[in-house]
Amino acid sequence: MRTPGLPTHTLRRYLGPMLAGIAVLLVLLAWSLGRSPHTGDPASAEAVASAGPPWRYGRIDARFTLIEYADLECPYCQAYFPVLKRWIDANPDVNWQWHHLPLPMHEPAATQSARLAECAGETGGREAFWNTVAWIYQHTHGGGQGLPPGIQPPGATPELRECLTSARPDAVIRAQAEEAALASITATPMLRVIDNRTGRTLLLPGAVEGDALLSAIDLLASSSEESTMAETLPEIPEMPADDLSDMPR
Repeated sequence: MRTPGLPTHTLRRYLGPMLAGIAVLLVLLAWSLGRSPHTGDPASAEAVASAGPPWRYGRIDARFTLIEYADLECPYCQAYFPVLKRWIDANPDVNWQWHHLPLPMHEPAATQSARLAECAGETGGREAFWNTVAWIYQHTHGGGQGLPPGIQPPGATPELRECLTSARPDAVIRAQAEEAALASITATPMLRVIDNRTGRTLLLPGAVEGDALLSAIDLLASSSEESTMAETLPEIPEMPADDLSDMPR
């Protein structure tokens, strides 16, 4: 007895388009997988992580981060900048993160320079930010006197000039200065060393020398508990820094 069902010619008529549709779906699936972002790609991760602010210099995947709270009119920060840059270049396990802290004694020049650096980063990216910070320190009179009149930074594009007329850089600078105030940081330069593996931190005042930085990093790496770390922290000599207490009365 023949089992009732669709005639053979009817099956062929529906089966052909069905198989063709499945083939198209498989091709589209393979194409979409090829186009999907590779979340494990280190280059992609670095591009996302390096977008600021806050801006970073050095390896994004470094175990340690050195946050510097700095004022672009601070003479101690000015002298320390190339020293710290060389040290970061020589220590790939540490990256450097910039936080603006314009001191009242250096205003309005300190915030004006910070705005310029932020707009350079917004329009030109991480490299433009760090190059502009270096350029400001090379050209500023320091101590609140600011940049020479009429001087133009490299890469002064229409986009950068538009940024300087906006409130966007002010929001960044204000947020970073408020964060420093909450941590009772009132002097520049001030350094916070973070072990990105454990989350432990150390706060170091002034333009800390390379050997002292290495000692702090070794302590963070070897310490098992925060209380032990506080008890064994070696005394770090007072380093030069600009402080609110230096303001003229």
